[in-house]
Amino acid sequence: QVTLVESGGGLVQPGGSLRLSCAASGSIFKINWMSWYRQAPGKERELVARIVGSGDSRNYQDSVKGRFTISRDGAKNTVTLQMNSLKPEDTAVYYCNANIVPRSADWGVQYWGQGTQVTVSS
Repeated sequence: QVTLVESGGGLVQPGGSLRLSCAASGSIFKINWMSWYRQAPGKERELVARIVGSGDSRNYQDSVKGRFTISRDGAKNTVTLQMNSLKPEDTAVYYCNANIVPRSADWGVQYWGQGTQVTVSS
């Protein structure tokens, strides 16, 4: 069994910063990639950023490039999303997502965290 637990959401003023963290735990053999998605009210869930392996490749949604940074701590199986210069349109529930090969399988399985609310408002 593998679980993802997020932390770090909250309320911040426009132009401010927040740091989201996600820790994967359980019977993990290998983590293929870790991502952050977000879902605003009335909108579909969208990919914000992804990091492959320990940082071999990082991809960002165009709207967050230059403002958000995704990073991993391979030893701790954690991923963080540093969000700077936040805008009201960044308001959403942010979800941690990971493709993990559990010890009981030979292929990757998608896992999701429970979500953490980020609100950008004055």
